[in-house]
Amino acid sequence: MQQSRSQFSSGRVVDEIDRARAQEYALLATLLSRSPDIQLLRRLASLRGDASPLGQAHAALGEAAARADETGAAREYFELFSGLGRHALLPYASHYLAGSLYGRPLARLRETFQNLGIERAAGHSEPEDHAAILCEIMAGLVGGDFAGPAGADREFFENHLAPWMRRFFVDLECARSADFYACVGSLGRIFVDVETQAFALAA
Repeated sequence: MQQSRSQFSSGRVVDEIDRARAQEYALLATLLSRSPDIQLLRRLASLRGDASPLGQAHAALGEAAARADETGAAREYFELFSGLGRHALLPYASHYLAGSLYGRPLARLRETFQNLGIERAAGHSEPEDHAAILCEIMAGLVGGDFAGPAGADREFFENHLAPWMRRFFVDLECARSADFYACVGSLGRIFVDVETQAFALAA
């Protein structure tokens, strides 16, 4: 995805908390869009956590990355997301909310993209309601790379992620063929919970 135009200014100051949130979303977007190469696995293996649930999820992901290899991670990603196996996952809002691909959730999302001035990047064939793309958009809204009005990240989250993405991460966490990606699922589930709670407190 890429942003080509917007009626809103993006010249806002991004604080430390929002930078950390944007990095979390960007990491999830990367891991959901493709399997990690050896360089990313090595970087993830250096993750350290703290006593918080999110910190523990970081530590578990780091441990999983340390014992993973590029070939095994690629095989795991294929088995989980190729759609060929009986237990493959479909990481699309339309699948979770409408029971089929290219449903009404995708149409609503495209309306939101149009309002925000976000356009599909050339050469991308995935439906825009893929979990990786939604995390990418959240990273851009939170981190200031995408322009939007005040509260655009909260509105986007509540309309397009909150109704389904936690369920997807739970399914990923519990998937039979998941090892490394079970830890990605745990991280995603916990981070969605943190975001949900933070937005509720700010209401």
